[in-house]
Amino acid sequence: QVQLVESGGGLVQAGGSLRLSCAASLSIFRITVMGWYRQAPGKQRELVAVITSGGRTNYGDSVKDRFTLSRDNAKNTVYLQMNSLNPEDTAVYYCNAVYSSSLYWGQGTQVTVSS
Repeated sequence: QVQLVESGGGLVQAGGSLRLSCAASLSIFRITVMGWYRQAPGKQRELVAVITSGGRTNYGDSVKDRFTLSRDNAKNTVYLQMNSLNPEDTAVYYCNAVYSSSLYWGQGTQVTVSS
């Protein structure tokens, strides 16, 4: 199993920045894919950004060029740097991991962007 602990959500004004962190309970090199999804009220959960164990990243179309996913292997942590936030980015952000053919989710962290 993998436990995922998220942090870094909050309230920010439009145009501002936030950084989310997701710490895994085991080496992220053993995790096939790890990253973030988000879900806004009344909408389906959508891809934000993910990274493979080999280091390849994939971003959702709505966040490309604004968000950056990175990882600290020593801390077993991935980071989502979110810049140029707008109210449409308001959602609960969930850390996600694919490990040993199973899917794991964090508890979610709220990001609210005020206009």
